[in-house]
Amino acid sequence: MEEWKKDVAWIIIAVVVVFGIQAGLKAALHTNSPLVIVVSGSMEPVFYRGDVVLLKGVTNPDQVKVGDVIVYKRPGYEYPIIHRVRYIYTIKLDGKPEECFVTWGDNNPVPDPPYPTPYGPIQVILPNGYLAGCVPAYAVEAKAELVFPKIGLIPLWIRDALGLGG
Repeated sequence: MEEWKKDVAWIIIAVVVVFGIQAGLKAALHTNSPLVIVVSGSMEPVFYRGDVVLLKGVTNPDQVKVGDVIVYKRPGYEYPIIHRVRYIYTIKLDGKPEECFVTWGDNNPVPDPPYPTPYGPIQVILPNGYLAGCVPAYAVEAKAELVFPKIGLIPLWIRDALGLGG
């Protein structure tokens, strides 16, 4: 009878520690999602499906530089997008200057599509004359700081086996 009490105590301690670490990371890194699992191959060979990425929240557009890997939410997409910043522009959005970021995955041949806003899709002309989508600064949530290879594969397999994949 005493043995099960020890097991329950260890389980409770483990849960408290995991939630404590999660809460600590949220506070220290200024983001509600400090750890995310990569769900696509768009950033290969930097991130692979199943890698876990440690994120740091972005609170100011000046924190984002060309070459950074950012995470942003896109209307109509279930999961946040994690792609590399290739160019930074200042555009007018509702008459106000707004930073925006041209992004695409390292494994993608073209920039991400125009970003939809209430004022219309955001597009810019790249130095090569190509028309590209541009992510407004307000949509950027975080920057990638560190990758933990493959440790998210088991949750992805479970999600896929249960038919919960996107």
